[in-house]
Amino acid sequence: MSDETEQDPYAGEDASDPLPKPVIVQRDPRRLKRLEINARFMRKEQYDRLVRNIRRDGCLTSLPLIWSEDGSDEGEELVLSGNHRTDASVDAGLEEIDCMLIVGPISQARRLGLQLSHNAIAGEDDLATLAMLYESIDDLDWREYSGLDDKTLDLMAEVNLEGISEANLNFQTVQLVFLPPELTAAKEAFDEAKAPADERWVAAYKDYDRLIDALNDSSGAHNVGNLAASLGVVLSVFEDHLDDLAQGFLGPDGEALHSGRVGWAAVTGQRVIPAKSAAVITAAVQKAVREKRVDKDAGWQLLEQLAAEYLEGGKAQAA
Repeated sequence: MSDETEQDPYAGEDASDPLPKPVIVQRDPRRLKRLEINARFMRKEQYDRLVRNIRRDGCLTSLPLIWSEDGSDEGEELVLSGNHRTDASVDAGLEEIDCMLIVGPISQARRLGLQLSHNAIAGEDDLATLAMLYESIDDLDWREYSGLDDKTLDLMAEVNLEGISEANLNFQTVQLVFLPPELTAAKEAFDEAKAPADERWVAAYKDYDRLIDALNDSSGAHNVGNLAASLGVVLSVFEDHLDDLAQGFLGPDGEALHSGRVGWAAVTGQRVIPAKSAAVITAAVQKAVREKRVDKDAGWQLLEQLAAEYLEGGKAQAA
């Protein structure tokens, strides 16, 4: 139990005590205090939809519940329920919104009970945060008031509170659909950089914006309205500039910038070579392996040796 709950002067409030009657008030959403810890979150697409709906309606059709201890002008009014609606009203450009205001002393446990019970309206729960808030309610009556069912409580019991929750990540889900002619090329491009199947990679949100900008630019330049077609244009531009990848591993004097592995396309600027050339190189690598000139699983060492000899020969001729 937190120190705040232990020192709460209203901690002895009985669950049967009636709640101070709320009144409808108009408030500037920018001045309302938000919850510091909120188990309720919305995916970005849900939040964006909420902003659009509010902008279209010109008002909130579901009122936030706010609380003030004494109702004075200097006192802070805390949003107990409707934090996302309040934020969305700001983004939608509303300068004033209707709210239900409760004025009067309410214990921390009761405020948490109100918060969790109202969370069933919309959005999704981050179970790690939800478990933390639920456990901080020391009164069984207020826990029951929160409305959490056995299924949710069972899920909360399995939560690892140290894990990274989805609520703390700002991301957007994008679905891509390709026509058959572009599907093969798209697969090849993604295969070049995809992670193993049992791993997930998180990119910076600013890179999502860059991707969207690139798709918009390609769509406008080629006059296409299909997202997959726009991505195909982006990939085609990328294919034409494979040699630019060398900037990632080559320093200004030609030295290697890291000790990791580099794709063949980054070295030559080309993904494929003629089959006859590939046959000659394959035969040379196999011979070098038999003669133990290179390791069995490192045929590229032969190309490295030949390249080094070529460079040394060029230096000798220059001298």
